[in-house]
Amino acid sequence: MRSRYIVSDLLREATEKITQHSIERALREAQLLFMAFFEKDELWLISHQKDEIEVDESFFHWVERRCASEPFEYIVNRVSFYSEEFYIDEGALIPRPETEILIDEIEKNIADKTAKITFVEVGVGSGIISIMLAKKFPNAMIIAVDISPKALAVAHKNIEKFALQERIELREGSLLEPISETIDYLVSNPPYIANDAPLASNLSYEPQNALFGGEVGDEIIQQLLDEVLKQKIRFFSCEMGYDQKSKIQNYLKDKEFSSLEFYKDYASFDRGFTLKV
Repeated sequence: MRSRYIVSDLLREATEKITQHSIERALREAQLLFMAFFEKDELWLISHQKDEIEVDESFFHWVERRCASEPFEYIVNRVSFYSEEFYIDEGALIPRPETEILIDEIEKNIADKTAKITFVEVGVGSGIISIMLAKKFPNAMIIAVDISPKALAVAHKNIEKFALQERIELREGSLLEPISETIDYLVSNPPYIANDAPLASNLSYEPQNALFGGEVGDEIIQQLLDEVLKQKIRFFSCEMGYDQKSKIQNYLKDKEFSSLEFYKDYASFDRGFTLKV
């Protein structure tokens, strides 16, 4: 069913609905939903407030979903990462800006950007990390693993969008179980939240197996560290929880490796590390 609205009236109605559900910046939320739904930019929105527009009822369904705290990215099926736009749905974790730092850290460790190198990503999710690595390292091959078929489906869509099917291979499985090749560089943004940690309501929409890492939270990171040391993988770059630095240091204190360097996120919290073997 379709109705006709003045743009400013439609925004007002959407804002009022969102305000009733205590969501911050209700007007801005309404504007973003409007621009995404009608595929209009900010300038159009500002200059066409008094225009009449035909509105499909599915727009109001979008508003209802946002009122229920469903993440904006899942509603519009789009997410920005490293200045690129990717497809996203509830099958994969929504990429966070902090993960861009992980890409930067990997770049620091590879002097020759044209080198033939085999990356393996554990927990590919939406595919954003593997895709950015393929774009930044033109001769690299990437094997991307995930335990979730839904996440692999999202990654597949994004890999196709960027025409990287020949350079990124998706495999279903747990950790390094599906990998028999020699790995030059292991990369992961694994689940690292403790099972009993309270989460914000919007996180309930995201895949729980991409968030929770075990009773303590760092169990998967420890398993990956064991594999890196066992297989003598030269580089391992990984995200972690803000409070896990000392745990990782203690876990590795009696192990043999070349170096361990941590990095911080935009809020100056510890966010990840690179282990060199």
